Amino acid sequence: MLNVVILAAGLGKRMQSGLPKVLHPIAGQPMLAHIVSTARQLQPEKIIVVVGHGAEQVQQTFADSSDLTFVVQQPQLGTGHAVQQAVPHLARGDDSQTLVLYGDVPMVQPKTLDGLLKANRQGLAVLTEVLADPAGYGRITRDAQQNVTGIVEDRDATPAQRAITEVNTGMLAATTQQLTGWLDQLDNHNAQNEYYLTDVVALAVKDSVQVSAAQPQAAWETMGVNSRLQQSALERAWQRKQAHDLMAQGVTMADPERFDLRGTLSCGRDVFIDVGCVFEGDVQLGDGVHVGPHTVLRDVTVAAEATVHPFSHLDGAQVGAAASVGPYARLRPGTRLGERVQVGNFVEVKNSSLGADSKSSHLAYVGDATVGERVNIGAGTITCNYDGANKYQTIIGDDAFIGSDTQLVAPVTIEQGATIGAGTTLTKDAPEGRLTLSRTEQKTIFGWTRPRR
Repeated sequence: MLNVVILAAGLGKRMQSGLPKVLHPIAGQPMLAHIVSTARQLQPEKIIVVVGHGAEQVQQTFADSSDLTFVVQQPQLGTGHAVQQAVPHLARGDDSQTLVLYGDVPMVQPKTLDGLLKANRQGLAVLTEVLADPAGYGRITRDAQQNVTGIVEDRDATPAQRAITEVNTGMLAATTQQLTGWLDQLDNHNAQNEYYLTDVVALAVKDSVQVSAAQPQAAWETMGVNSRLQQSALERAWQRKQAHDLMAQGVTMADPERFDLRGTLSCGRDVFIDVGCVFEGDVQLGDGVHVGPHTVLRDVTVAAEATVHPFSHLDGAQVGAAASVGPYARLRPGTRLGERVQVGNFVEVKNSSLGADSKSSHLAYVGDATVGERVNIGAGTITCNYDGANKYQTIIGDDAFIGSDTQLVAPVTIEQGATIGAGTTLTKDAPEGRLTLSRTEQKTIFGWTRPRR
């Protein structure tokens, strides 16, 4: 039986923000969301989140998370005091363990935490790390046999203790019954007048409990965020890790340092991703897809051999095999492009389907439309789908040709093989195989002169 306690009550003063620290994003999600997701993968009996500063906003952000128990720490009297607030909510049992995590150390991985839980053989295990520059961290003290004997906070450390490079990450696992006993014995006789969770180590040693230690799989897992600079550093470390994972799967990246994934990305074989691309939500790229520089893809599926050209924005769209999108194109939610469709520069498509081999090469708006196969939509064409209150459909049949600078006033149907002359404002259905146009007669006014100053 496992309890997970997540400490998320801190003010985050150095963030210089009105937003609670744990709600600041890493990879497009609040930091607290990352650690909650990791906790869930451990399948605990209870997840208890200790909140304080901005408690109402934090709880509102996770209002749909019925598996979370929120408790408020007020006032904030240290990490030990924070865990004390969770004690009444802990699940108890002979095999019960409690894992303590931190909302501002969001990227620790399940494998590392599983190792920490397994290291808890006697009753207490701490996650430690060796740092070249340990300043600011609590130091791990050991005896001559290298057994952990305590954790000394940086402010309370002697010069000799400050020279220790093994530091406390703050995360620990303990048997629930023993942890609650140690929490009851904490005092605030220290430089901060706070109740330190780290003091449970010395209490465990006093009770002749051997304290075990485990280490993270990677250094970035224990990076905490207390400032904008640290937030940026962790963001880049996490993005680098995701980029390296994708490249190990065969994805080619022009520069993994200029890549941002804020969701999930699955790629087929021989995918190429250029610089400055952002992937959000759930994105799936088929074999041979080429994504040009500085594109944004959110909740998009791109089929095999399709190309997304530079500076395009795709959101909630499906792109067919061998299709071409952009540059500077925008696909909005509900867009479905068939095979070999071409959507060119400065074309916007919304809630519309374009059949195989159709094309809209430049400067057009296609909204709430069903477009057949092999249709040409000329430059400057727009579907007038909105009357200020309601949206209406435009239907364009196979092999239709839409001339440049046309307005298709929905609801309207253009039948198979119809041609719409350039400059037409179409307000009635266009028949199959015919030329339909609406223009005033062209005139030349003889004797007219241009005004002069």
